[in-house]
Amino acid sequence: MIFNWFKIFIYHLKQSKLFSFLNVLGLSIGISAVIFAILYWNNEHAYDQWNPGKDNTYMVLNRLSNGDTWGSNSIPFGETCKATIPEIEKICFFNTWYDEDLIKYENQKVVVKNITTTDENFFDFFPFDIIKGAKTNILKEKNSVAISEEQAQLFFKNEDPIGKSIVFGGKNYTIKSVYRIIKPSSIQPSFVFNGVKREGDENSWGNFNYGLLIRTKKDANIDAVLKKMQNVYFVNRTVKDAKESGMTVAQYVKENGEIKVILDQLKTSRLHGTKSSAGQNYPEGVGNLKLLYIMAGLSILILVLSLVNYINLATASAIKRAKEVGVRKIVGASKKQIITQFIFETAIIVTLAILFALAIVELSLPYYNSFLRKTLTLNGSEFYLQLIFIFGLVIVLAGIFPAIYISNFETLKVLKGNFSRSKSGIWIRNSMLIFQFGIAAFFIIGALIVNSQVDYMMNKDLGFSGDQVLSIRYNTPDRIRRTDQYLVQKQEMKKIPGVVDVTVFAGAFGSSSGSSSGFKHNGIFVQPKNIEMDFGFLDMMNIKMAQGRDLSPEFASDTISSMLMNETLVKELNLKNPVNTIITSGWSNGGDNLKFKIVGVVKDFNLTGLQNKVPPMVFINLKTLKWNNFGTVLVKVSPNNLTETLEKLKLYWEKNVNPDYPFDYEFVNKGFARTYEEQVKQKNLFFILNLVVIVIAVFGLFALASFSMERRLKEIAIRKTLGAETDILLKELSKQYIVFCLIGFGIGIVPAYILLQKWLEDFAFRIGISSVPFVIALISLLILTLIIVLTKAFQVTKIDVLKYLKYE
Repeated sequence: MIFNWFKIFIYHLKQSKLFSFLNVLGLSIGISAVIFAILYWNNEHAYDQWNPGKDNTYMVLNRLSNGDTWGSNSIPFGETCKATIPEIEKICFFNTWYDEDLIKYENQKVVVKNITTTDENFFDFFPFDIIKGAKTNILKEKNSVAISEEQAQLFFKNEDPIGKSIVFGGKNYTIKSVYRIIKPSSIQPSFVFNGVKREGDENSWGNFNYGLLIRTKKDANIDAVLKKMQNVYFVNRTVKDAKESGMTVAQYVKENGEIKVILDQLKTSRLHGTKSSAGQNYPEGVGNLKLLYIMAGLSILILVLSLVNYINLATASAIKRAKEVGVRKIVGASKKQIITQFIFETAIIVTLAILFALAIVELSLPYYNSFLRKTLTLNGSEFYLQLIFIFGLVIVLAGIFPAIYISNFETLKVLKGNFSRSKSGIWIRNSMLIFQFGIAAFFIIGALIVNSQVDYMMNKDLGFSGDQVLSIRYNTPDRIRRTDQYLVQKQEMKKIPGVVDVTVFAGAFGSSSGSSSGFKHNGIFVQPKNIEMDFGFLDMMNIKMAQGRDLSPEFASDTISSMLMNETLVKELNLKNPVNTIITSGWSNGGDNLKFKIVGVVKDFNLTGLQNKVPPMVFINLKTLKWNNFGTVLVKVSPNNLTETLEKLKLYWEKNVNPDYPFDYEFVNKGFARTYEEQVKQKNLFFILNLVVIVIAVFGLFALASFSMERRLKEIAIRKTLGAETDILLKELSKQYIVFCLIGFGIGIVPAYILLQKWLEDFAFRIGISSVPFVIALISLLILTLIIVLTKAFQVTKIDVLKYLKYE
């Protein structure tokens, strides 16, 4: 019996090649969309699930009074918590970012990425597989290091690396172990160095320089732990600072606020944790839960659209098999057997669709990985089980309705040649078409709005101009003398033909805005970003002054007690006449906090991307506090003979700045463009999905138009016999689809507006949603509908009248 069913399926496959192709292609597109979403979903939810301590490991974050959240802590806070809270079993200090630096071994000099600096407890929190060397107390000794399996192979080939000495940051480190990274993990380091703690920070409660992990005992009440950690801050910071200020604790908290402790569980921190204001929780970053939901939701929509399309195509072609069903019923086939046969045929189509979908995914996976910055692959027992589930679900959803529909053909009507069906069920097919129009409208509107937001971001006036400005990494081992070295090298670089100017600032356009220090003025507490800069920085970057003057070497006080503020900070402090105002800063030189005079107000400019508001900023000269926090040098070059200028800069850099490091640069504009790189990719994703949805919607519209018009062939023949003109017939046949299009569009615009308004809320600088995308979407849908329907209708009006009337 199954063999006969298979032969019948092959026969109809050959008879309806186009419909069969559309069936398989439509389903394969929908299934491939779901597979892509599943791969992403599985990967994001797999982070740190391998870690045996994931349930009782927490990252400590701090929420400041101005709303900023820091993923950094001070050493005395962590040590005091460990000493006074019995529920805390262990703590670990670490850098929440990766370093990219030079590592030397004998004659090898390699710039390595993904370097982590931590303390001796790192491998208690991230117990990677140790394949060589010490299994415990790996980083207990000072200047010890563990190396990943990949880096061990790169540096040492077949040699045993254990006990070997490497140079990092001007210091010698001894390799104690080789580990194999278990992925995905929130930290996936190439090297793990012991040495995160800086001298002088042991008793400094105000130096928030360290990421902090705690591991609690298994039976610990985390709410109680959080309360006790909050009390550590209260006793050691709030109470002491209030006493020093001559205030009561209540007065101090009211005026200055209070740091709130947040504990993020490792198990859920990737997707559901509290994101720090700097975006640095763990070196591998945080997951994009909104994008994950968007990908999952859109893929489900596309699969549903594919299923609707399949059902429409199946019912549209069913009329051609009406006689077959009638004959089978006459010879004794039961309704159950007919249903089973058609579900069997659906299973074959779904199998083919899944094979095609896997081929589509395999071919597209490199581009998908590039979009997500991942290395997803088609493997894993979990994935195969999900694939089996999709197979079963698609068969049930796609196969049952067409099978029941076909099995319900009335035998006598079918055998008499009347293939038309009653009106029952027609509303279902029409509803499906309206649903397809709604989804298509949603995607077209979404693509237009996302495209408009990205264009707005790319064309917005940022308040600075990075044209022809190079950002060059400034790697010098002597951090203490960095400013003095730079000032000497600056004068030499300015002598190079083609170099217009040289300057620095402590930050990076598009990623970082320097450190942050709080202070109070006239009872208002603020936490501005500290921007150390060289003279000429604002002028080079075309950043304008709103009031007053820029810092200048003509004024001796500008390297001692002068500062600038941006407009945002002036507004927060409610300063009516800020120039010449004296501010007591949050900085000290070992005694009282330093006083500064505001000599100018800088116009607001975007530094960290358009997703973020412009933060309050203070600007001081490099020599004022001598923090030496800058990591790049900005060089403005002439566009003439650029290649020659870059070559000369490279030669000077490698000879005089640091011969061990390569000359590594990029244009500032290009670096800032990375801040909206993800949105550009989302725009491209929407564009691709938009094409997919339109293609599937075209399939569905073609199917229903074919089905509907083929049911009316006899009516059309009679109308033509009575003298109906072609244009009248075209209008009659197409008007219902225009109505369906309008209804579907009306349904689609509501979720489109709500969800896209929600998406835009992520941007501090964003467009407003106008009526233009909706009008364009409606016109596009109407044109598409008319092209397809009128083409099919015109084909139908050319039928041979005698063929459909000769038996009447």
